[in-house]
Amino acid sequence: MSEVSTRDSRFDRSALECPAVELAPALLGCVLVRTLDDGARLVGRIVETEAYAGPHDQAAHTRNGHRSTRNEVMWGRAGLCYVYFTYGMHHCMNVVCGGVDVPEAVLVRALEPLEGLESIRVNRVGTKPRKHPLRDRDLCSGPARLCQAFRIDRSLNGADLLHPGPLVLEPARERVLPDRIVNTTRIGIDSAGPEWAGKRWRWYDSGSAHTSRR
Repeated sequence: MSEVSTRDSRFDRSALECPAVELAPALLGCVLVRTLDDGARLVGRIVETEAYAGPHDQAAHTRNGHRSTRNEVMWGRAGLCYVYFTYGMHHCMNVVCGGVDVPEAVLVRALEPLEGLESIRVNRVGTKPRKHPLRDRDLCSGPARLCQAFRIDRSLNGADLLHPGPLVLEPARERVLPDRIVNTTRIGIDSAGPEWAGKRWRWYDSGSAHTSRR
């Protein structure tokens, strides 16, 4: 497994120029920073990821070399943000890796909120009082939830996560210890067939309560 340096607040792009199955566990503990138009910052620690390994991966959007307007960003350089819209209602965000014309990406499945919790909650549930308030652990515990919480949509598709801007990926502030990293099968890809549904290409931080599921 590759390891992302914690010595700097910014990534060297070469750290992301690796296969998705290497980057996915290495992204655990890394930090996503969303800066809104009004200057407000939403910050979360990555606690769950999935790897999508390009044309040979039958669960990937680029399976069999498929290239389209929707997935064009996946064919770009490492460090770009790939955002897609699914089921007519949800956005999901990925970190492109590998390199130009190597269409692999890591799906960010869950975040542990660090800053901007009040805004994150409003983004998820609005301002109307709820009979049963949403728990902090449920705010960003899933790829669609975290995109709603951080106001990530297709307008951020293609954003460079390694440059200052509305969405930035930063190295881990504190390394996730190897004995806390759990490796399991990916979620919701049964249609890809048993071989690909059975790949253990999902990782999560067992020390965090903010993962989508155990």
